[in-house]
Amino acid sequence: MTEQLAIMEEAARRAGELMREASQRKIRIDAKEGHANFVTEVDRKVQDLLFSFLSERIPKAHFLGEEEGKDVFSERDTEGLTFVIDPIDGTSNFMKGYFPSVTSIGLLRDGVPYLGVVYNPWSGQLFSAEAGKGAFENGIPIHTDTAPLSESLVAMGTGPYYPGLPDIAFSLAADYITRCIDIRRSGSAAWDLCMVASGRTGMYFEPKIQLWDYCAGALIAQEAGGRVTDFDGAPLSFRGPSSVVAASSGIAGEGGYLPRTAR
Repeated sequence: MTEQLAIMEEAARRAGELMREASQRKIRIDAKEGHANFVTEVDRKVQDLLFSFLSERIPKAHFLGEEEGKDVFSERDTEGLTFVIDPIDGTSNFMKGYFPSVTSIGLLRDGVPYLGVVYNPWSGQLFSAEAGKGAFENGIPIHTDTAPLSESLVAMGTGPYYPGLPDIAFSLAADYITRCIDIRRSGSAAWDLCMVASGRTGMYFEPKIQLWDYCAGALIAQEAGGRVTDFDGAPLSFRGPSSVVAASSGIAGEGGYLPRTAR
C-alpha cells in the first residue's frame, strides 16, 4: 500500500467517526438546486475535516468536493494530484437514518484515476484501490462476479435531481428486471460501484452522476475486474458528470448489457 492510500484510508475513517457521532443528534438540513437535493451541516463538516487532514499530509494536491462551491472541475485538475471528494454520498439516507451513506475519496494523477477509497462507517467496510494493483475490502482482495446477467442483482440510481432522468432510469429498470434476478436501489452511487466490485451485485447503472459520486468507486470496480463506462460504452472522462454503467466480468463478458434506449 502506498503512503498516500494509507493517508486516505485514515481520513475516511475519521470522517466516519464524525458521521457516527453526528447521527446521534438533530442535524440542520438545507436544500440545494434540484428536486430532493439536500446538504446537511455534517456534509460540510466532514468535507472540511477531509480537506484539512489531507492537505496537511499531501500539501501539493488540489481539491474538488461536492459542498461549499468547490465543485467545478478546471484545467488545473488535469495536472498533478487532485482529490475528488464526496463527504457523504447518500445524504438523504444519512438524514433519515436509512443506510448506507459513505465517504468517497478519489485521487486523480494528471487527470487519471490513481487511488480510491470508499468507507461505510455503519458497517465498517472500507473499499480501496490503486491503479494497476487491484481492489480490496478491509485489506482483502475483491473481484467482481462471474455470473451472467440472468443470475445477478442489478443496482440502479434514479437521478432525482435532474428533470426527465427518473423516467429514463425506471424505463431501463423495467427492461433489466426481466433479464436479471431483481433490481436494487441503495441511494449511494459510490456504494453501488463497490457492490459491483465485491461481487454482491452484477451491475449498476444511473443516467447522470457527478464526478465526486463515481471517481473512487469507478476505480475500485475497474480494479476488481469490472467494466465501467458511460451508457454508450465509452470510457468515463473523469472531468465531470456522466451516465455510468458498471458491469461485472461475467456480465461484461457475455455482452448486450449496456442500457437500451428508454421507451
